[in-house]
Amino acid sequence: MNARDALLSRLRLRKPETALDRDFYCSPADYQVELDLIWYRDWLFVGHDCEIPKAGNFFTVQIGEYPIIVLRDRDGAVRALHNSCRHRGSRICAAERGSATRLVCPYHSWTYHLDGRLFSARDMGSNFDKSKFSLKPVHCRSVGGYIWISLAATPPDFEPVAKQMAPYFLPHKLEDTKIAFESTIIEKANWKLVWENNRECYHCSANHPELTRTFTDDPTVTGVEGAMANPKITAFWDRWESIGLPSKFQLSANGQYRTARMPLIDGTVSFTMDGTAAVRRPLSDAVTEANTGTLLLFHYPSTWNHVLADHALSFRMLPISPSETMLTTKWLVHKDAVEGVDYDLARMTEVWLATNDADRRICQENQIGVASPAYDPAPYSPIHEGGVTQFVNWYCTHLEGRLREEA
Repeated sequence: MNARDALLSRLRLRKPETALDRDFYCSPADYQVELDLIWYRDWLFVGHDCEIPKAGNFFTVQIGEYPIIVLRDRDGAVRALHNSCRHRGSRICAAERGSATRLVCPYHSWTYHLDGRLFSARDMGSNFDKSKFSLKPVHCRSVGGYIWISLAATPPDFEPVAKQMAPYFLPHKLEDTKIAFESTIIEKANWKLVWENNRECYHCSANHPELTRTFTDDPTVTGVEGAMANPKITAFWDRWESIGLPSKFQLSANGQYRTARMPLIDGTVSFTMDGTAAVRRPLSDAVTEANTGTLLLFHYPSTWNHVLADHALSFRMLPISPSETMLTTKWLVHKDAVEGVDYDLARMTEVWLATNDADRRICQENQIGVASPAYDPAPYSPIHEGGVTQFVNWYCTHLEGRLREEA
């Protein structure tokens, strides 16, 4: 039985009330199937429009085996290109970010326009047709200040994502922000364990004293069920929507992405140790009220987010190996906010730097435990782990569907 057939068989036999079996978190064969059928086929969040404000600005990202360049071309469009020279395959841009008038391969100096067309290739002979050797494009979309790519030959329809996401993010004008700080950590855990940890706050009171000053562990806030029946939350939604902020819970039909605005703990307005605003200048001139809770977006498999009135946080998760995951967190502020005047960087970042570090430790210990041959999970908490159940059900249904398509 090959790896895909074996994985399909295990998906059919799984116990929905508990975590997945050991191989899902440890097997190199399973990991490669996930790369092929999820990470190389779905839409992935890679960065923000504000990171490439001018023509020639670029950043790079590695998705499994694929190095990618994301840039702004001379016409102002956001593009993504495979970061592999059409001559002999060398990576063209090694820097994490930068600016260039043209893309020049460091190996043999093949040179490309910002739209990927080959500009020059030295000493290739009179019969060489440079029009046939443009850099290969990657599907790329921008919505709400977020840049998404898909490595698929024919990607899933992105319009439902854009239609749901855009109204929620529009008032915050994230296109008019800048990255105040960026942090990347390596969590020594399978990417699904990182997601499972994110999708519950059952662990928060014991592990996140900084976060729980402002973010409640109430499962109707942190999970995917119950918010619409919580009168406190619905009262906030009604008030926020009355001032032009879409807020109500929306979960996509396939369970892959969710938008919702959730209240913080009473008397707090931002993720700081005292709950007061981290940035004096609002994130957007269109959102002047300080208490707008936190706008939540998750989109499996690559991102979760918090957007507050004063700043925003994006989290990008990328798999490195069966037992390693890269998490990049970015803090966004108004493009004209001045460090030391409008915000203190240490104060703005301390809650989530501490939270991410604690989660790094938690997930590492989780990986060590599930790798044990004695690993045998108990049922999920029906009160606190509904979000975990929802993620695992999405993963299993999504992957099983893809495996059936391949078969």
